[in-house]
Amino acid sequence: MDRILLVDDDRDLSALLARSAAEENLAADCCASGREALALLEQGDYQLVVLDVMMPGMDGFETMARIRAKSGVPILMLTARGDAESKVRGLRAGADDYLTKPFAMEELLARMQSLIRRYTRLNRQGEGTPRLEYQGLTVDLDARTLTTQQGTFAPPPKEFDLLLYCARHQGKILTKAQIYEAVWGEPYVYDDGNIMAVISRLRKKLEKDPAHPHYLQTVKGVGYRFNKDV
Repeated sequence: MDRILLVDDDRDLSALLARSAAEENLAADCCASGREALALLEQGDYQLVVLDVMMPGMDGFETMARIRAKSGVPILMLTARGDAESKVRGLRAGADDYLTKPFAMEELLARMQSLIRRYTRLNRQGEGTPRLEYQGLTVDLDARTLTTQQGTFAPPPKEFDLLLYCARHQGKILTKAQIYEAVWGEPYVYDDGNIMAVISRLRKKLEKDPAHPHYLQTVKGVGYRFNKDV
């Protein structure tokens, strides 16, 4: 059974989410602070973290930064804030998805299942070689890791999925709509912030000079392309 970690100081909401998750065959642990969450993540294996932004003490952004320093587990952020700045900040900091309160329980559960499915199953269908090799970059499909001259690391699911999708279409110009629908698994609604945030984080990890990317290239006015010459 997949296990999720619910991090929210609203204990009533956490209890409701845990009950709803159980109906979807998801085991849920609940905690009310970032410090508790970090301790639980050290002890257990989770396939998803649902993280509230507005918590006393260590808020959701700081908690996520500490999680991302050690883990690529999917993170779905919950917040009462609806402004674009908070959303972009969360995505740039490493969130895989973002949902504003109040929300429909059905939508939350669908997003949770989508993130878990991609984290645990995507790219494990045995499509031949378990690795993709490029100049200075190795993509390990089984371990879901990237290896560069700087070492090996496991990026968050959206980062890995986006890079893999572009790499598998090496040299082809991909529109933002194509990338969004393939990686996020939902219709494109002209929300370019998600794509731009993930690509920005990837470039910082992969590129010697993120301002002049070698792997993920921007095709102005169209979308992106994985460099055909690597």
